[in-house]
Order: sequence, then structure tokens, then C-alpha cells
Amino acid sequence: MRTHRVAVLVDDGTNPFEVGVATELFGLPRPELGLPYPPYRVVLCTSAPEVPMNHGFFTMTGIAGLDAVDEADTLVVPGRPDNVVPRGEAVLGAIRRAHAHGTRVVSFCTGTFALAEAGLLDGRRATTHWMWADSFRKLHPHVLLEPDVLFVDDGDVLTAAGSSAALDLGLHLWRRDHGAELAHAVSRRLVFAAHRDGGQRQFVERPVPEVRDESLATVLAWAQERLDEPLTVTDLATRAAVSPATLHRRFRAQLGTTPLAWLTGERVALACRLIEQGEERLDVVAARSGLGTAANLRVRLRRATGLSPSAYRRRFAAGCGEVLVP
Repeated sequence: MRTHRVAVLVDDGTNPFEVGVATELFGLPRPELGLPYPPYRVVLCTSAPEVPMNHGFFTMTGIAGLDAVDEADTLVVPGRPDNVVPRGEAVLGAIRRAHAHGTRVVSFCTGTFALAEAGLLDGRRATTHWMWADSFRKLHPHVLLEPDVLFVDDGDVLTAAGSSAALDLGLHLWRRDHGAELAHAVSRRLVFAAHRDGGQRQFVERPVPEVRDESLATVLAWAQERLDEPLTVTDLATRAAVSPATLHRRFRAQLGTTPLAWLTGERVALACRLIEQGEERLDVVAARSGLGTAANLRVRLRRATGLSPSAYRRRFAAGCGEVLVP
């Protein structure tokens, strides 16, 4: 059990929002979580003594050099707007060196360009901001680009589509490293959606209603309090006072997913939290989360996390020896 070290690579023109996302997610102390040690420690690093941020908003100084990458367990590469301009060899060398050493490499938004330029993505799945998808394909035709998702987890290399999707990927890393309960606690602290699956659409339309509020917030909160009940899409539509077809359109437009997929994701997330809290009876977990049977719970949990219930319990449940190990 030790603190997970995160290096954030700051380059000329880096987007300061994405640097802020990394420091907010991984750099701040979280005493409310009650952990015996800080889960993450962040260091910013760069190849120059002074680094101008995007559009010259400010210049960053006094941060570590690129040798800090060699000590990191995870390397985060934020995006920058001039993606067709090659990165410096020092930056690309640091990315290659980190990956060769087994460091987990993460890009936010157009940081995917840097990973591809460093040669990490050929033949691998990745995503980037939808506005840059065509440019990316022309520059890096051997990358398996998925332009319409929030993020891609390809094991030791993970890519987020945009600045807000960086938050989704960051919470995904919290879930992957420390389980659903702590990720849920961090998302509440951020006042951000607790679980948006990486496969959801990255570009969703959000029309401003002309007359009445068509937000899904009320029906989502209602459903989250009743996950153990046999809820259907028709039940959600009735609660929202719309037809099932209209509900589908609103889910697609506002969340980039379907009502059934959202409901299943919420139930799996609840099942994960119940297991982490110590519930050992799979039939009880399945019933309380609305997944029905222990067999369905096993299938859904493995599909979502890659782990069986027993493996998930060993890794994340309170009191187990492997709990919270990055």
C-alpha cells in the first residue's frame, strides 16, 4: 500500500483546464475518504524553465523537469490547440521512456496527438476531440481511432476525448485503482456525474427548451432511489410524463446513451459499492441493486470491470488485504 505517483507533462500551449483536471482529481488531499495514506501525489513537469499556456493566458514556472516522468506510476499528457505542430523530441522521448518502463500513460483531449507522435498508438484503440478526428486520421492512419466516445481504456494507455471527458476518464481511473465507492465519493465532491461509461457519445446536442424544463435530473434521481425495484423504460417514461420514444430521444441528446443502458450502469455501480461495503451474499447484492440474480450479477460485473465478484471483493472490499492498492 503506497501513494500512486502521477506526473502531468506540461508542454508549450498546454490547455490549463486539463492541467487543472489532473491536479483536482489526483493532487488534492482527500481526508474525507479516511484513507491511511494519500491515494495519489501529483507533480507537474516540463522540458523548459518557463512554459506558456494556451493562448498565452499565463506562463508556468518553478515546476519539475522531465526526469520526474521516470518516477511516475501514471503519466498524464494534456492537450494543446496546435496539434499539427510536432512536439519536441525531449517531450516525445519522455513519453516513450515512461511507456517502456511500464508507466500507465493517459492523454486528455488532443494530448492523443502526442501519444500517437511518440509511437504509442499504432494498431491500438484511442480517441480524441471530435473536431480534430479528421486531422488525426490523416496524420496517424495506423491508429484505431474511435471518434464518437468519451474515453478509451486500452489497458496501459488511456485516452479521453475532450476537456470534460477528462473528468470522466479521471473518475474511471479512480474506480479502476480504488473501486466504485471511493470514485463515487470523489464525484460527489466534484459535483460531477458519478458514472458515465466511456462508450457514451462524446458529442451530444443540448437544446435550450423554449417553454418548459426538459432536464432528466428529476427522473434520474427518482430512479436512483429505486434501483432494487423492477424498473423499466416505460416506468421511467411514465415518471417523466413522456412517451418511451421521447424519453429515448432525451437520453440520447442529454446523456449520449439509452435509458436501459443508463439503468444497467447505475445498477452495476450500486452492486460494486455494496460489495465494497462488505456484503458477501451475491443474491442479496443482486436483489438490492436490481440485477435480479447472482448469475446476471456475475455477467454484468465482469463485463463492466473485468473481474468476478470474488476478485472484485478481494481487491476493493473493506478489510481485505488488497484493498486500495494502486
